[in-house]
Amino acid sequence: KLPLTVEEIINFGESNRELFIKSSTYSIIPITVTEMGLTISWIFSSDPKSISFSVVYQESEDTPLDQCKVLIPMTRCNSHKETIRGQVKVRNPGIYTLIFDNTFSRFISKKVFYHLAVERPVIYDGSDFP
Repeated sequence: KLPLTVEEIINFGESNRELFIKSSTYSIIPITVTEMGLTISWIFSSDPKSISFSVVYQESEDTPLDQCKVLIPMTRCNSHKETIRGQVKVRNPGIYTLIFDNTFSRFISKKVFYHLAVERPVIYDGSDFP
């Protein structure tokens, strides 16, 4: 479990991070978001072989897992062959959790190389209008 805030992701810069996921386990990256309208985006690849990926939304840490909303269902990604990109728009404050799942692999541990970014919406306020 690697909890992050929006500010920590913004401070990542362009660097890539690495997760080591043992066979038959999974890793989660919960991102706590307090403002609406943000876009959380990710890019990842895995080595060796594929990894499963999912994104779930939790209103708060007290919300039971069975009441979490699945934003991206668990999908097996050929991320060892191609880079996987995606994004989710923040509609409500809460915890957006990225799940890298290797539970299907009984013997092979994986490395996941990932980059996260958070974009704030550009709000035009008309201030440059003559």
